[in-house]
Amino acid sequence: MSARELHFVGPKQQAFSAVVPLLGDLLIQGIMLRKYSHLKYIVIGLFLLVALITLITVAITQNLSSTRNCKYGIVLDAGSSHTSVYVYEWPAEKENNTGIVHQIHVCEVEGPGISSYSNAVENASVPLKHCMDSAKEIVPQGKHQETPVYLGATAGMRLLRLKNKDAARKVLSAVEETLRIYPFKFQGTRILSGEEEGAYGWITLNYLLGKFTESIWPRVFGHTFFKSRTTGALDLGGASTQITFVPDPDKIESSADIVNFHLYGKEYMVYTHSFLCYGKDQALRLKLLQDVLSSTTDRLQDPCFHQGYARTLNVFDLITNPCTAHNVTVPYSQIQIQGDGNYEKCLESIQRIFKTKDCLYSSCSFNGIFLPEVSGEFGAFSAFYYVMNFLNVTEKPMDQVIETVKNFCSKSWNEVKDEFPKVKEKYLSEYCFSSTYIISLLSQRYNFTKEKWQNIHFLEKIEKSDTGWTLGYMLNLTNMIPSEQPYTHLLSHTGFISFMVICSVLVMTLLLVGWMIYCKPKCLRKEII
Repeated sequence: MSARELHFVGPKQQAFSAVVPLLGDLLIQGIMLRKYSHLKYIVIGLFLLVALITLITVAITQNLSSTRNCKYGIVLDAGSSHTSVYVYEWPAEKENNTGIVHQIHVCEVEGPGISSYSNAVENASVPLKHCMDSAKEIVPQGKHQETPVYLGATAGMRLLRLKNKDAARKVLSAVEETLRIYPFKFQGTRILSGEEEGAYGWITLNYLLGKFTESIWPRVFGHTFFKSRTTGALDLGGASTQITFVPDPDKIESSADIVNFHLYGKEYMVYTHSFLCYGKDQALRLKLLQDVLSSTTDRLQDPCFHQGYARTLNVFDLITNPCTAHNVTVPYSQIQIQGDGNYEKCLESIQRIFKTKDCLYSSCSFNGIFLPEVSGEFGAFSAFYYVMNFLNVTEKPMDQVIETVKNFCSKSWNEVKDEFPKVKEKYLSEYCFSSTYIISLLSQRYNFTKEKWQNIHFLEKIEKSDTGWTLGYMLNLTNMIPSEQPYTHLLSHTGFISFMVICSVLVMTLLLVGWMIYCKPKCLRKEII
């Protein structure tokens, strides 16, 4: 191009030359602005992602820390009439060397107690599998191998051992074989002594009532009718009955029934005695034996059954039972029992099963057993509760209880069946005897007067935990389980709540800022004129 051509430029060309650099600058700025806008989204998105991840991580970690050091234990209560499987949980760190144990699951095994399988040992453990499978689901898989399993057999197996040691051993062996299949830490099976059963029941009751440590009282249990001192325990099963309480130490005349416990940093001296063969089922057998031996015919008029009720009694089964075994000859193989429904006569016949002579102490319960004076509050559970609850007299004074039992026993069998159509006939037919027996046992043998009767509280559960010996057994065993260092929470409760609030506000703020940036060109920009 010549110099002249360069010199000669028209007006349009001049305008174009001025606009081009401006457009270039605007284009570059637009590109930069667009990149900057995307960068804002990326930065906000990263902050939002980090905040959400932090929020979720802290929440999960804080929650896991509360259960990370939990331990579990399984106790099987092999009673005379049925078996129950209990699952317990407690923190690895202990309070005064005893774990704070909570019942988290219970499963009732179908069928009778394991002692009933003495003639079919191979079937003894089959019903247990359903409940053990459920326990396997309840206990976290990572805790299976360290979770101890204990089976305690009570009066039913004690009687079987008296009758046939070999059969009792085979039943326990069959049960052990099944329990070892499960991935838990099997600790063996035991036939508990009656005194152990009573003492562990006392521990359970007082633990649930918050008597051992004040720290668990306000947050777990709400019963207030029990005051500061420990509470006595009354347990009634099918084959045995136990009485356990802390007596006046100055009035102990025999140390045979005294046991000592160390729980929650304190020592306890406890009186406990178990009367084998004086559970409600075996006590009825004892009474029937007395009636058979004094009868001259094969028909018995029994005042402890309702009028119109009839039952056939196999005499051979009666005299071969460990509780009623007698070296006598009865001329009848069967006895026909016909109900008579009379409370006073029933009470009189029950009194004959207790031996009240030959007491070597200032006070005895029966059969020559020393009994300190009962005082303070008592919790009565198991059959004590179920029978009194059926009659709706758990909170009634003694006079009203007796009057209710009198009226119930005087009803005809047809009246009773019509009034309680859903109750199994075996249980329904024996409530008259069982309630009369409880009155006789508590008032006449344990010396609960009318005034002291008011201190008996009939209990099934306290909060969500069953009364009975299994929890006490577990509590005592935790003294032998080494404690671990407490797992420290990531944050304190206040700090955790504050952190969650701050993170939540931050997340909401980031979401709001992102929304405003995204929507500004469309809904927040100024109107162009």
